[in-house]
Amino acid sequence: MLDQIHWLAAVTVLGVLEQAYFFLQVIYARRLFGISPPKISGPPEFERIFRAQVNSSEYFPIFLALLWQAGLFFHQGLAAALGLLYLCARYFYFMGYKASSSERLAPMYFSTGVLWILVAVSALGILHFFLSHYVGLNILQLLTA
Repeated sequence: MLDQIHWLAAVTVLGVLEQAYFFLQVIYARRLFGISPPKISGPPEFERIFRAQVNSSEYFPIFLALLWQAGLFFHQGLAAALGLLYLCARYFYFMGYKASSSERLAPMYFSTGVLWILVAVSALGILHFFLSHYVGLNILQLLTA
């Protein structure tokens, strides 16, 4: 079984490390700008870092659920590759937002597109599972026949 999920697990660990990096960036920014918790406002430079981290952490559970569903029900390799693309896009989103709010837009749209692809392959994989196990209809056999 582990050979069927090792890439998903690796991407998950990378995602957790990325989230930790984003959290650390907020801690460093708090120290740099002298903003103690629970305050979340300050200079625009701090607020952009804080928002980039919060936005990324809000999407992280959605990303993880879709990554694992796509990997388990569709294809582990494709899901892991899409996961890496997503993590790269979120990194560029974070760094862009840190520099300027307008710099976040292209990576944000790209990462959203990757999430929609993960939604699609997850749905296709789950649909195929239900059809083949409960209806006896194997779409893959029909397509290759």
